[in-house]
Amino acid sequence: MKAITLLGSTGSIGTQTLDIVAQYPDQFQIVGLAAGNNVEMLAAQVRQFRPSIVAIRAEEKLPALKAAIADILPQPIILAGEAGIVEVAGYGNAETVVTGIVGCAGLLPTIAAIEAGKDIALANKETLIAGGPVVLPLVEKHGVKLLPADSEHSAIFQCLQGVPTGGLRRILLTASGGAFRDWDTEKLAEVTVADALKHPNWSMGRKITVDSASLMNKGLEVIEAHFLFGVDYDRIDIVIHPQSIIHSLIELQDTSVLAQLGWPDMRLPLLYALSWPDRIYTDWQPLDLVKSGDLTFREPDGQKYPCMQLAYTAGKAGGTMPAVLNAANEQAVALFLEEKIKFLDIPRCIEWVCDRHQDHNHVNPTLDDILAADIWARKEVLTAMEYLAARPQTISLA
Repeated sequence: MKAITLLGSTGSIGTQTLDIVAQYPDQFQIVGLAAGNNVEMLAAQVRQFRPSIVAIRAEEKLPALKAAIADILPQPIILAGEAGIVEVAGYGNAETVVTGIVGCAGLLPTIAAIEAGKDIALANKETLIAGGPVVLPLVEKHGVKLLPADSEHSAIFQCLQGVPTGGLRRILLTASGGAFRDWDTEKLAEVTVADALKHPNWSMGRKITVDSASLMNKGLEVIEAHFLFGVDYDRIDIVIHPQSIIHSLIELQDTSVLAQLGWPDMRLPLLYALSWPDRIYTDWQPLDLVKSGDLTFREPDGQKYPCMQLAYTAGKAGGTMPAVLNAANEQAVALFLEEKIKFLDIPRCIEWVCDRHQDHNHVNPTLDDILAADIWARKEVLTAMEYLAARPQTISLA
């Protein structure tokens, strides 16, 4: 039985991970749970899975959490705040920590888990996008495994099993195209929050769904793939695949192409990250290629998806630039979800912030450099928002 700690337990990744644990109680055991602010759901999870330690990020909700699980014996250790999340990440005998916290908030807990010698099932892409220059040396230093738990990078990882060193030629990341893949570019000026949250294939959190609509999620995955697999940006391509059946592909040196296929179900990459190198039998619906129908592909439209190119540019710049890109995107998406900016303002805000960071980019950043860049970028987005409000016709901030 593998002992697991789960960070972000009440989110989409967290609840699907717990579905797996509940289905395979002889394979997995929960040691720790950490969540954001959903006391009711977290309390129900504690009641069902009986972790040894639990934390809630919203410190003001600690009394409510304690009251909700007061009758559970033995009582778990109950913590709150970022420090509490970090303590859960490194606690006890957990072999694997699933990092399901959304955004850069997952960086410090993931580092704590690595330093405690835990393997990482990485569902928080921002850990590598913002912190790759710091995280990868720690992974090597502590001899832990970094296993991708999102669908695209899990697909690449699965395809790479058995490929000899030097055999990989190119990575092809598939993208559904998000909510606006069939919209004309001119219509994007009219996008509402409700429009952006209508993902055609996947059930995900609000922030990630907006990232899918802007294709920033795929740009961020390009940066993550660079760090995970050590592949240059010129050898990582994106292709629109509306059906989301092929989750990504690799091209080998002899031009052979390998792909991983499956229904769009996040449980599959999560299970593989938890069980690797083993394969666990499931009773889930097998992929039926006849039912799935035609599998089609098209090149992404750079004009329609400017966030994609912004991500490539930031990734190639390296240093703290990817952290700035990520933080600016998080802040801009939050403003969009609050209806304070338009959908097309998201890439414009990001471009503004990245342009202003060019002369301050730390090429070999420390953790403090990355955290400072993250804080600076979030504040700078607010300046960009004011600039855009004064110039509503501006298409690019360059």
